[in-house]
Amino acid sequence: MNEQYELTILMPCLNESETLAVCIGKAKTFLEKSGVRGEIVIADNGSTDGSQQIARENGARVVNVPEKGYGAALIGGCNDALGKYVIMGDADDSYDFLHLMPFVEKLRQGYDLVMGNRFLGGIEPGAMPPLHRYLGNPVLSFIARLFFPCKIGDYHCGLRGYNREAILSLGLVTTGMEYASEMVVKATLNHLKIAEVPTTLKKDGRSRAPHLRSWSDGWRHLKFLLMHSPNWLFMYPGLILFFVGLLLTVVLSFGNIQIGSVGLGVHTLMYAAAGMMVGVNLVMFSLFVRSYAQVTGFIPTEGKLDRWLEETTTEKGVIVGVLLFLAGVVVTIAAFCIWGNTGFGGLSPDVMMRITIPAMLLIVVGIEIIFASFFIGILHIKHK
Repeated sequence: MNEQYELTILMPCLNESETLAVCIGKAKTFLEKSGVRGEIVIADNGSTDGSQQIARENGARVVNVPEKGYGAALIGGCNDALGKYVIMGDADDSYDFLHLMPFVEKLRQGYDLVMGNRFLGGIEPGAMPPLHRYLGNPVLSFIARLFFPCKIGDYHCGLRGYNREAILSLGLVTTGMEYASEMVVKATLNHLKIAEVPTTLKKDGRSRAPHLRSWSDGWRHLKFLLMHSPNWLFMYPGLILFFVGLLLTVVLSFGNIQIGSVGLGVHTLMYAAAGMMVGVNLVMFSLFVRSYAQVTGFIPTEGKLDRWLEETTTEKGVIVGVLLFLAGVVVTIAAFCIWGNTGFGGLSPDVMMRITIPAMLLIVVGIEIIFASFFIGILHIKHK
């Protein structure tokens, strides 16, 4: 890395000829007035409107990134950046490149990632669609803070600074708009030092529609958050279904219950058992993802559950599954004996289903645990 640069100001670009020169000019003014030794890099994503030439004429360095996507452009630009620190921001003249010193100061203090917060700094009327301002950003930011605890108020601000080496160490890979979420999520999971500073957002200077697609890009952000949080996607819903189903199954196996004017009987028992099985499956999925993460490292594994998974052998899981299966077989034999005592004639469904449903549940869950134990063992097989 060229040590003469402390800072790289990085802008992703795809046909930004209307605003690119203005953004570069503001970035140059900041570098000149602040005395920060830096460069301006335009990560071009295949512009066809002459953006590359405009960038060069205005003193910026152009990095051509052939792989399409917001994240791809920023990853390519970061890889070629020469500064110790990088401040990234869109080239549509919506972010304030004249006032980047708060970001630089935090980075100098040792923070690895410094996020801008548009809600603290001010959003110009018309700069952010109401759908994004009052629904999309607040909801996605809330979910992100819930899944990955951190104090970031504006998870999707496009103006942010970071220590280049620290962010490169995260191995960011997403190529679309969800790159913004991936950076914060992985920085949080890897315990990087994160800070937030107020910044402003004004209406962009483009005459064309933005590249952002509200619903599809919002879904990509949400999907990324869910896929990197197996506890919230699988474990917690699974445990709720399991324990509610277990409680109802145990109670209803001994008779009906009355809640006000509502009577719960054998049909509720059937649905409770089904819910319990779905819960078991969701918990299994969570363990599969955790095991996969231990092998691939796509999310850090350092919790009690991960340590328990490392210590639990396939044999232990198979033993538990076999015991549950045998218990189900025993209950099934008991039900068969009751049927035999009637001469294998007609039986009261209300009575027998309270025996056969728990028996079926034990057998199915036992079989699932047996094969799940083998699958987790397969996921842990070491390979080159």
